[in-house]
Parts: sequence; structure tokens; C-alpha cells
Amino acid sequence: MFTLIYITASSVDESASIGRKLVEERLAACVNIIPSIRSIYHWEGSMEEDEESGLIVKTSHELTPQIIKRVRELHSYDNPCIISIPITGGSRDYLEWLDDEVKRP
Repeated sequence: MFTLIYITASSVDESASIGRKLVEERLAACVNIIPSIRSIYHWEGSMEEDEESGLIVKTSHELTPQIIKRVRELHSYDNPCIISIPITGGSRDYLEWLDDEVKRP
């Protein structure tokens, strides 16, 4: 079983740094970076609006806890957005490649 993990970060540089680490450490097969996201949210009693960057991490479901832990270590936010979305289908060839590229827990 595979999953996408959606993460927001403070900048493209932070996204790239986190993405590189996840791929280097074989926690992710691939990370896509969305350079600019406009986020509107409540934080500590105030409405906030910021420019952020996003990551889409492609990995095996079993690695999700390790990715969450590693992202929390690398991330500048106190409470980063890290959301796991199950992959329920897709190109068999691509999913086989994804499976070959990540380490097994």
C-alpha cells in the first residue's frame, strides 16, 4: 500500500531541503514541490494569511510514521501540516518503481 503525504513549509528552500532529505534517506521515492501556496488559517487566536510552499511526498504507507517524525525534526514550524492520503490506484509500473525506491521499515 502506498500513500501521498502533503506538507506545507515556509519557503521553496525549506521544501527543497526537507524533500532532499526524505529522498536521500529513502523514506520517499519522489517529492514534488509546489513553489507558491497562499494559506489562510487560524493560529493562536488570530486569522493568518501567508505565502507557503508545498510538498507532495510519494512513499509506502509503512513509512508514514518515520516521515512524520523526520519532517517534525527538519521543519521550522512548531506544528507543521503533515497529512497522509492513501493511494488507492494508479499506474502499476509507477507503483512498482515507487516500491523499489523506498526502504522497508
